[in-house]
Amino acid sequence: MQGKPITMGSMHQPSYVRLVAFSAVLGLFAGSLAFGQDSAPKRGRKYKAPPPTARIEVTVLRDFNGKPIENAAVVFHPMQGEKDEGNMELKTNEDGKTVIDVLPMGDTVRLQVIAKGYQTYGEDYKIEKPEMAIEIKMKRPGEQYSVYKNHDGTVDTGKSSDADKPAQPAQNAETPKPDDSAKPQATQPSQPQAK
Repeated sequence: MQGKPITMGSMHQPSYVRLVAFSAVLGLFAGSLAFGQDSAPKRGRKYKAPPPTARIEVTVLRDFNGKPIENAAVVFHPMQGEKDEGNMELKTNEDGKTVIDVLPMGDTVRLQVIAKGYQTYGEDYKIEKPEMAIEIKMKRPGEQYSVYKNHDGTVDTGKSSDADKPAQPAQNAETPKPDDSAKPQATQPSQPQAK
């Protein structure tokens, strides 16, 4: 049983070589990945930051007493030229207020407010400041406008409609007299007759 003596160095040498070889391969692989990413062309869209937006606070009040209107529909219509680009609807809180902060500055927005028992409100606003406060006073509905009535501030043209004129009998129609209908009528020639 004589053989070579076992030393510690010879036993660990193959595992040390494997570790160094594995580290070198891993380093080469990681380096090639990093190099390949830098040289490859970039694809896809470039990131474009969104435009700055404005914070708009809308307060809806009653016209006659100034109290807030709760649960009124506040509709924002972003406009692109004369074209409506959709809408966003918010409801007012118990203070009659609602806030929106997603509309881009420089745009025009058509604001519409609808509340039960009040006239619908509509107006265009240009968003020029980063913070805007809009106060809207809602009016009660008025009397329905009619073209058949004179209104304060309107000019009477003197023209009347056919409905305003009383019915007149036709001028060409002959009406028989009650006395003449009972008597026999004698016929008289309209032209003298020749003999």
